[in-house]
Amino acid sequence: MVRLTRSIDFSASLRYRQGDRTAAENEQLYGPAARTHGHNYRLEVTLRGEVDPATGMVFDLADLREILEREVMGRFDHRDLNADTPYFEKDAPTPENFAGVIRALLLDALPAGLLDRVTLHQDADLTVEITEGPA
Repeated sequence: MVRLTRSIDFSASLRYRQGDRTAAENEQLYGPAARTHGHNYRLEVTLRGEVDPATGMVFDLADLREILEREVMGRFDHRDLNADTPYFEKDAPTPENFAGVIRALLLDALPAGLLDRVTLHQDADLTVEITEGPA
């Protein structure tokens, strides 16, 4: 079994808010993060599988790049996560929730059983990792 990781960097603006709460309630719950701010994210996507003897690869890197471009960069890079995407109308775009959205998009876009983990670095000191298989 081989694990393969590709990383991409992108930027997005956001504010932590829950759609069913008032601005004052969101401010009380999330503090300064309830105001519009931004992050320079680093996303690591790890695939797990057997090496194809014909290609010597777990998955074609050009295909993976295209999937990440379409599913992540095209949807989120230089976007306002609250205003420009449908994913955070009710839930706050916390790194946990954002990593979960990205995971769901990649699960739909990749062959079944290939996604091993999604690691989202929001800042130098904050990382969220969602794993699919055994550690």
